[in-house]
Amino acid sequence: MIDGQRFARFVTEAVVRRPALWRLFRRPLRTMFDGLAPAWETRIGPHHLWALDLALADVAPPARALDLGTGTGVVALALAERYPAAEVVGIDMSPAMIEEARRKPAPELAGHIRFEVGDASALACPDGDFELVVLSNMIPFYDELARVVAPGGTLVFSFSRGSETPIYVAPGPMRRELERRGFAEFAEFSAEPATALRAKRR
Repeated sequence: MIDGQRFARFVTEAVVRRPALWRLFRRPLRTMFDGLAPAWETRIGPHHLWALDLALADVAPPARALDLGTGTGVVALALAERYPAAEVVGIDMSPAMIEEARRKPAPELAGHIRFEVGDASALACPDGDFELVVLSNMIPFYDELARVVAPGGTLVFSFSRGSETPIYVAPGPMRRELERRGFAEFAEFSAEPATALRAKRR
């Protein structure tokens, strides 16, 4: 797992600096997460949601919410429970992760949550499709995020182990990139060891 963590950090740093490199790293990273899927939830603890919960505490209920990089669906399911009237979509590039996620929704959630395989750099979604977009331990593709977050919508990044998370981007660089794309009203949250950054689309 240490090698996998180092690889994830290397890919994150490379792709954030040069998004075009994603085409080189997408397949090996997907293969890595496919292999991790069956035991993924043994690697995350309750702290996975702590800072995210703080960031969402005063967010108005959305009509549609996206959990990007959903993995086995932990965050998507939390969103579906928090916002019972919302349509929640979980997207991940790993088919094995999505297969695990699709097994999990309770019958009362099944009608308003779904999971799809997709690439965060090129989503099959209309412009402005979501009032809330959440990324947990996920590489940001800023142009695509700006495209799919609705005007006035909320974007939340969370990192379950703060700066120790293998897939991590510091809040300063994220704020600069998001400001350039029309986001404002930034707020940071911390619930040791987890951290989160929230922004609103103008």
